[in-house]
Amino acid sequence: MLRFPKPKYKSMDQVKLAIIGTGGMAHAHARAFSAIKEVNIVACCDILRERAEEFAATHSIPFVFTDVDEMLSTVDIHAVTNVTPDRFHLPIGLKVLDKKIHLLSEKPLAETFQDARMLAEAAEEANVVHMVNLSYRRSAALYEAKRMIEEGQIGRIMHFEADYLQSWLAQPAWGDWRENDAWLWRLSTDHGSKGVLGDIGVHIFDLAGFPIGTYESVQCVLKTFPKAENDQIGAYKLDANDSFTAIVEMDNGALGTVQASRWATGFVNTLRLQIHGEYGALKLELDEKDRWDVLEICKGEDLLKGRWRRKKCKPVPENYQRFITAILNGENGEPDFWRGAEIQRVLDAAYMSDYKQSCEHL
Repeated sequence: MLRFPKPKYKSMDQVKLAIIGTGGMAHAHARAFSAIKEVNIVACCDILRERAEEFAATHSIPFVFTDVDEMLSTVDIHAVTNVTPDRFHLPIGLKVLDKKIHLLSEKPLAETFQDARMLAEAAEEANVVHMVNLSYRRSAALYEAKRMIEEGQIGRIMHFEADYLQSWLAQPAWGDWRENDAWLWRLSTDHGSKGVLGDIGVHIFDLAGFPIGTYESVQCVLKTFPKAENDQIGAYKLDANDSFTAIVEMDNGALGTVQASRWATGFVNTLRLQIHGEYGALKLELDEKDRWDVLEICKGEDLLKGRWRRKKCKPVPENYQRFITAILNGENGEPDFWRGAEIQRVLDAAYMSDYKQSCEHL
């Protein structure tokens, strides 16, 4: 385990926040933080000035920068949310932490376990609030599943299945990926993508591990499907993995499968988790149909007929609110950088275990 005791921080009443990176996901950050009364978004930064200025105008942000160092040394900032592409999480994160500024980082925390651990250690040394935006933690059903498992309501966990299913390579629900840089870079390792494993695999590994336990081992197969002439569109070489399937074992002995794909026709954006214990089972499905607070339960007499009952769960806060609450209260929030590092270690092991790579060395 990488977890360290949570330190105490100096609390405050109002949080001056800056957003680094003003692409698509940054708008979700800006909207969420703008809705929190204790937050004042004072600046944004992007290497593309025109995009940053448009972003600032959209969200009424007073100061615009194209250089992170200039922003950090010019504006009075309490907290930063880093919404840049994966490869920039480490260098920008270290700059922010060097200034002892609270930091929320987009997922994955870094490109490798070593880099993620470096960020976690730097955050601890800076004594600031640090969180990684594993956004599906806003599921109330997930927290109820964790509570029931911890209370032993379904007994020892024996088996589980976890899936993250997208289909934007097969249909244009989010636009045509062939014509949009926001999607093309996710298909190209030269542009910093770790494929579906790094992009959404980080979510499904966290989703399954959060209620069940720590990953002990992983065996993974990665697959990249041909999807353009010479697997190239403009400057983008389309070589990042599109799908993966992993067999995992947890430290408590549970065996499971974890998989994700961008070719999952019939789904737009769905996460599914099914957990089987000695005395019962739990399942949840997170998609656009507002089922985030519904947990399905099969236990007791229902086991005899395989009957599932639905439970409506109490809401839980999103990471944006957790981050601000942690700053205001002076205690770190969850999921923190150590959790980000733990999941990155699993992702690194999955890359290393890829069957095709192993066979190449026989």
